[in-house]
Amino acid sequence: MNLNFTGIPILTTDRLLLRGLQEEDCHAIHQLHSDPIVNRFVGRTNFSTLENAKAYIHKIENLANQKECLYWAITSIKDQKFLGSVCLWNFDVEKEIVEIGYELLSEFQSQGYMSEALKTVIKFTFNTMNAKLITAFPSADNVGSVSLLKKIGFIFDDKLYNNKHENVKNITNYILKSS
Repeated sequence: MNLNFTGIPILTTDRLLLRGLQEEDCHAIHQLHSDPIVNRFVGRTNFSTLENAKAYIHKIENLANQKECLYWAITSIKDQKFLGSVCLWNFDVEKEIVEIGYELLSEFQSQGYMSEALKTVIKFTFNTMNAKLITAFPSADNVGSVSLLKKIGFIFDDKLYNNKHENVKNITNYILKSS
């Protein structure tokens, strides 16, 4: 699996710019981590503050520098508004497996943004990183997320993968294999 990248590669779609996090994203990260609709299914308690958001951005930067994750801010090309995030992490280089995670501010859900962002990141994961399998671990209760994964080709799999999630109720496993 290819982890030879410098920084966070910029990805684009018709409507979106996916870029690395920046210090000035702290207000948006705080909003994302404080959103009760988003938090409902990710096992995160709302203890977000601006200081926590800044610390989170630094943590992500460090993980990216150590080649342990890729984390994109999903922004609108039109006005650069922060919509959400998508990340690749939990790399299993030997087995060529990558986990994908994603969050979208509730005001931007059900508008096709996440589908658009995920398709672009998936293409990058298979074509540039040369991963063979992408895993996702949504809550089975998160009907929207499960539906999105199925829509873009993920299938349910009961095989055990390197799931590092805690506090996610009714966690399930979906996979997408490279073709």
